[in-house]
Amino acid sequence: MRWAIGFFLLWSAAAWGAEALPVVTTSTDLKSLVEVVGGEKVRVENLASPLQDPHAVEVKPGQLAKLKAAALLVRIGLDHEPWLDRALHTVGDSRFNRESPHYLDTSKGIQLLQAETPRVRADKGAHLHGFGNTHYWLDPENGRPITAAILAALLRLAPADRPYFEANRKRFLDQLDGRLKGWLQTMVPYKGTRVVAVHETWPYFAQRFGLMIVAVAEPNPGVPPSPSYLDSLIQKMRDSGIRLLIAEPYSNASAVRQVATQSGATAVTLIPSVGGDPGASDYLSLFDFNTKRLSQAAKAAH
Repeated sequence: MRWAIGFFLLWSAAAWGAEALPVVTTSTDLKSLVEVVGGEKVRVENLASPLQDPHAVEVKPGQLAKLKAAALLVRIGLDHEPWLDRALHTVGDSRFNRESPHYLDTSKGIQLLQAETPRVRADKGAHLHGFGNTHYWLDPENGRPITAAILAALLRLAPADRPYFEANRKRFLDQLDGRLKGWLQTMVPYKGTRVVAVHETWPYFAQRFGLMIVAVAEPNPGVPPSPSYLDSLIQKMRDSGIRLLIAEPYSNASAVRQVATQSGATAVTLIPSVGGDPGASDYLSLFDFNTKRLSQAAKAAH
């Protein structure tokens, strides 16, 4: 079996030759990080738009063709992409299984948050985030294990390019170290700020930058909140003096407006994925954008 896998990898390397490795990712964040490590040695296609709910994606026929032609599939994992299994079934390529060198789940090795929270209920079935919160890329420190996993995956397919890939990753980590100091400094005045989030997107970001998420407007991921829940949330925000509400570009605008207006909170739209705003064009600038926007909103709310 090992001989067969080794032969297949040698055949794959020969098949692509000097051409860039075709890679498909399930998020623009992973696309950015694969490009960071792979550089000109990879050609990356992405399946999900940064401006849509990442849990509800319709994969188009052209994307299926690119998936079938990919040397490597890189995914967020857990239950972040419930739509991906359907796409893989349609493609019918046996290479994309959990034991394959052509498949990478970057959630492996991540210290997950909310992994102990039960998300399966007999009355409503399985909820998203059933295995832990899936938005782990929003802690910039997780750029380290994610790029380590990407590096290992690329080396399995193109071992001759090890010096190039390793140098690219080192350069990225050096930049990450420098930028992280700045982001942390920007957020120092707002450490301990209590916030409400629309969706459970931000626990990793909040933990890294010292925010306290006290409630979410969407208590069950993917399930619209009831009017009575929103009323109780608004009252809680008034009573507790919570003045900041974090939304995403695809949040329900009327619900965000209702909660913000009736509670007296400042609503701020943060960008959960690379490319969701021109100012968040890559992984590092995603945090430039969000820390700046959040600090401005927090200052205005105080």
